[in-house]
Amino acid sequence: MPTSRRRSPGTPLVAACGALALGASLTACGGASTADPHAKVITVYSADGLKSEKGDGFYDKVFKDFEKKTGIKVDYVESGSGAAVQRLARERSNTKADVLVTLPPFIQQADGKGLLDTYRPHGADRVAAADKDPAGRWTSIVNNYFCFIYNKKQLTQPPATWQDLLDAKFRGRLQYSTPGVAGDGTAVLIKALHDFGGQGPAMKFLGRLQANNVGPSSSTGQLAPKTDKGELLVANGDVQMNYANLTSMPDQGIFFPAAKPGARPATFALPYAAGLVKHAPHAANARKFLDYLLTPEVQRQVSAVGGGFPSRKDIKPTDPHATALAALMKGVDIFHPDWQDIDKNLHTYVDAWKTATSS
Repeated sequence: MPTSRRRSPGTPLVAACGALALGASLTACGGASTADPHAKVITVYSADGLKSEKGDGFYDKVFKDFEKKTGIKVDYVESGSGAAVQRLARERSNTKADVLVTLPPFIQQADGKGLLDTYRPHGADRVAAADKDPAGRWTSIVNNYFCFIYNKKQLTQPPATWQDLLDAKFRGRLQYSTPGVAGDGTAVLIKALHDFGGQGPAMKFLGRLQANNVGPSSSTGQLAPKTDKGELLVANGDVQMNYANLTSMPDQGIFFPAAKPGARPATFALPYAAGLVKHAPHAANARKFLDYLLTPEVQRQVSAVGGGFPSRKDIKPTDPHATALAALMKGVDIFHPDWQDIDKNLHTYVDAWKTATSS
């Protein structure tokens, strides 16, 4: 049964090339690692959401089984989606990580900064073209969707549209994680850009919504327990994380706000994507790990253990969680963001959001 997982920012590592501003260009200042290339270990830098605090989450099982099968130990470093990329960039003169797992548009950002190497894991041919890099520098390992959550005890039904979130009852009891820092926070921005038809109207609305917003949060996972307890009535999240939380946080419900009254609820895919880090100190081990993540065995565990959706199209799980997740997504329209545009213009969109919300 998927168990509670709570996203928390990781501890920053020592900067090697200086601090990196989001979206800024960077020139290489090295790349060689001082780590022992023959060590039976890999280091994974990952966005949060797949590991359980109780030790029984998707990553917990995958890491344990991988070590048992190969003798290779996984050292895990967790952070927000954007922070993981920034950390890689800071360390590029002495690369420490072997594998990066993060959400769009940050996986594209890592590729654009030259932080990923080319590797197509075994099984990547069974992943949809939209969920992998055509050049082979990253591949989705767990599919997922953006969502909002609400407190089911205090609200008889979730807000149907974005406009409903402007109600005064949400003042000081609504919060979303920070765009440009958290992957799910950036997803709020992406959905607003889509639903409102562009930057101008999206920022106008988010500026109005700021009257109800508690304020910034670098961690989306911190918002789930607050919503479950009723401190917040509404927060952002993603289906995998929040579905997995339901056993320990039963008072949170998942919903997808529509663009306007009468419209169907909509969301977009927000997969966990993995890539081989350029100059990885344990590249051979990392390739084995990436192969393992796409094995049928692991892909069937994505729903049963992780509360997510397999990235391989040929894996059709029938476990109770897979059935419940399919029911949750029924009737929800899926749109496809222009990730190239978002990667190119993310800094502009984040700056516009900061101006609109005075953040």
